[in-house]
Amino acid sequence: MRRAVCPGSFDPLHNGHVEVITRAAGLFDEVVVAVSTNYAKKHRFTLDERLAITRETFTALPNISVVPMGDGLLAEFCREQDAGVIVKGLRTGRDFEYELPMATMNRQLTDVETVFLPGMNSYLHLSSTLLKEVQSLGGEISQFVPEAVMRRLTADDGVA
Repeated sequence: MRRAVCPGSFDPLHNGHVEVITRAAGLFDEVVVAVSTNYAKKHRFTLDERLAITRETFTALPNISVVPMGDGLLAEFCREQDAGVIVKGLRTGRDFEYELPMATMNRQLTDVETVFLPGMNSYLHLSSTLLKEVQSLGGEISQFVPEAVMRRLTADDGVA
């Protein structure tokens, strides 16, 4: 059985993430979505909220599980999950330049391979940071995020 890990902080989960994870689910027997906490980022949602949003979004895909990653190395997490592959989405060459050294290190540490999936053109401009900024300034982001994200954002804003 081929198990892959799709890691990220997913704060918020957006349609670019959903597209890459869904494609990974078509390529691998199992996909573990590893929701992490990036301490360098200011989070909009708690870890528990991000886990709930991600689980709700992928409920129709039975070969996807959503788990918290914890604070350790991604390569060690993959070993614990018995996953031989990390799947990362790429938007630009800059993403590749950022991800390549980590992919090489992960392979050297644990023989875990990294597979890069280029994002769809319609999602290449999306980033969680940009979406948080647009939403905080009153911009409409519903076309870019799953329904589970919008429901929580509007509830938090007292709109729902």
